[in-house]
Amino acid sequence: MRKKRKSVVATLLNVFVCVIISLLFTGCGKKDSLTIDQENAVVPGTNELSYATAITIGNGVNLQPSYYNNGDVTFGWALMKKNSKIKTVRIEIEPAADIAQVKSWIRQATKNGFAVIATYHKYTVLGTDDPGELTTAANWWKANYNKLSRSGTFTINLMNEWGSHTISSNAYAAAYNNAISIVRQVYSGAVIIDCPGWGQETATAAAAAKGTNGTKLSDDNIIFSVHLYPNGWNQAKNHVLQNSDLDDLGSAGRPCIVGEFGNAPSGNANWSGMVTYAKSKGWAVLGWAWNGDGGSMNMVTPPWSSNPTASPYNKSSYFTVIYDLL
Repeated sequence: MRKKRKSVVATLLNVFVCVIISLLFTGCGKKDSLTIDQENAVVPGTNELSYATAITIGNGVNLQPSYYNNGDVTFGWALMKKNSKIKTVRIEIEPAADIAQVKSWIRQATKNGFAVIATYHKYTVLGTDDPGELTTAANWWKANYNKLSRSGTFTINLMNEWGSHTISSNAYAAAYNNAISIVRQVYSGAVIIDCPGWGQETATAAAAAKGTNGTKLSDDNIIFSVHLYPNGWNQAKNHVLQNSDLDDLGSAGRPCIVGEFGNAPSGNANWSGMVTYAKSKGWAVLGWAWNGDGGSMNMVTPPWSSNPTASPYNKSSYFTVIYDLL
């Protein structure tokens, strides 16, 4: 009897284990029903969610929620999902933002079916050449990536618009080599890095990738991001940003995206033509901005500056400026 009882128990345990394994791998046939905020759904020894798959960055829009109502905003996901050309959201995150709030943003975006780019954005130091600021950003990711990744899978954009128009390719490469090595302690995926000069110095970024001037970007798993606006300027080439600069960046042998584009401030660069050209090269393009601009460049109304918790949102007059180029 004891032997038989043991056999029955073993059988029941085996059935139980099989059921659990089946649920983990099949999701009961309803992957979409999974709750994104599964705090314990992490594969041991990794920082990835157990049901996560590789992210494909598609065309999309930027979100900047940090500055409104302490980040407690509504996003208008229902309206966004009705406009199927939007596949990816780039969320800009101020380092002082509440981590629980940031987790909520990522959770909402992934739960609604969007790929996510999460960007460290410190508005007081945009365009700085101080490597200490880039190191601070890297350490922020080191401290927070594991917590944030439990709310959904995302691609890290290490820091928004670090580096000036005049930074050398050697200084740019050296600073990023150090920062990326810190991020690699917690994250093995692709790291998006903005071109210097507010995302416009494509020649400097390309030279850093090639090691043209001595110091080379040592990490191969990076994606360059260029930002396209009417005032775009390539100081290294001493000319208005143009299609040939996108070719220059692409020649560096790394994937590229247009991380931001929009119709202001005024200038002579053919920003919309460059967006179209980037798309012809197979680059993802992300418009500025779905909401959070603080000015007139919001695709929806009301803007968060006037009503951060609106429901519903509607398309603004600026919507088609961005959407028609996605």
